[in-house]
Order: sequence, then C-alpha cells, then structure tokens
Amino acid sequence: MATRCSEKALSAGPSISERRRFPRIRLQVPLFIRGKDQDGLEFLELAKTVDISCHGARLLSNRPLQPNEMISITVPAPLPRSSEFGECGTPPFPARVRRLEFNEDVGMAAVEFLKPLL
Repeated sequence: MATRCSEKALSAGPSISERRRFPRIRLQVPLFIRGKDQDGLEFLELAKTVDISCHGARLLSNRPLQPNEMISITVPAPLPRSSEFGECGTPPFPARVRRLEFNEDVGMAAVEFLKPLL
C-alpha cells in the first residue's frame, strides 16, 4: 500500500516542499546583503530572513533584487576579532537569487546558497 500512495503522490507532480532537499525553518535573522546594482555600483542593504534551510533562504529586503543576481550574505553577529572572522560578523557566503515573491507591498527573494550551510 505504501508504494501505491507514493506513486500517486509522484504522478500528481511534486509540490514545492517535496522538491526541497532539506526542510525550512521559520527564523527571522537580520543580515546584510551585498552586491552590485544594474549600473555596477556596489550596495550594502540590511535585510532579514523569513525562513532558512541549509541550501537557501527567503529574504525580506527593501532593495529590489533580480532573478539570477549574485549576492553575498553576512550575519552581523558580535564575534571576537580573528583572522577567520575579520572585524565582526560571520564570514560572507555567496548566494544566487532564484525567485522573487510579492505579498502586498513587501518584496521577498528566495535565494540559493552556493555552498550548503552544513
């Protein structure tokens, strides 16, 4: 019986949650996103996560991002100074904007981390 249920679920087409490699958790964390705008000028924007997994996150940001745009993410956490962490915060990790979502007047971006957070 379990096999038939699985076959039915697959034939109906995978839902978004079934395509995810790892579950997302709802977690709001402030972070900085850094990148280059359409004119090639660097930007630094304060944003926050809506949810996160080890492969990606959904972000709230006032800055309009573009699909496939490359950004760098840093969590502004107070850490001791060291050669590994620099002045403060986590080491930046690269991400690619995969999807844009709009809910009322709020823009959200789904991003994929280039290296999983394991």
